[in-house]
Amino acid sequence: MSQADLCCDGCGRLASPQHIARRLQRLEWTTRYRPVHIATLLLGSVAPQSDAEFLYSPAGEWAGEAKALLAAAGVTVAGKSAEAALAEFQRGGFLLTHVLECPLDEGVGDNLQQLIADRLPAVLARIRRSLKPKRLVPISRTLEQFLPVLSSGDLPCAILLDRQKPFALDVDTGESANRLREALGAQSASARQSFS
Repeated sequence: MSQADLCCDGCGRLASPQHIARRLQRLEWTTRYRPVHIATLLLGSVAPQSDAEFLYSPAGEWAGEAKALLAAAGVTVAGKSAEAALAEFQRGGFLLTHVLECPLDEGVGDNLQQLIADRLPAVLARIRRSLKPKRLVPISRTLEQFLPVLSSGDLPCAILLDRQKPFALDVDTGESANRLREALGAQSASARQSFS
């Protein structure tokens, strides 16, 4: 580490100026599409390394997690600009965030559970004080051991799970995304019936 390294507010680690610049760029992209009222907060463990897998990338060449989340939210991307697709995701009341909002550097993965454990209290405080979603959807199998903390009652929102586990979009974007789409559809249908 050099004297220029700072503590990153997205991952809690000491970071280079380049790391901070990338963090600020992704934060700017995300903030542009943050709903005023968050219906569904999708919570991953670690932000993807590639901008193509980062949902809020303005390039709109989505892959992996980003592509799976758009499909699960019912957002079709064919024939739409990135801005139009992300605006539709936003209008649906969806927001994606990660416990570690910065991609991991090489070799840090061995420490992942400890990094998440260290960062989780700040994330929970942000969810309670700032984000205030109606429901929280963990989308990373890595978060499974932290479900007791997430469902402890400290969060004023429902938690949507996949068979009592997080939706595993970090492992399987196919079947997990399909089950997430079904669960979100069921939640929307239930909400509509309660207003009828």
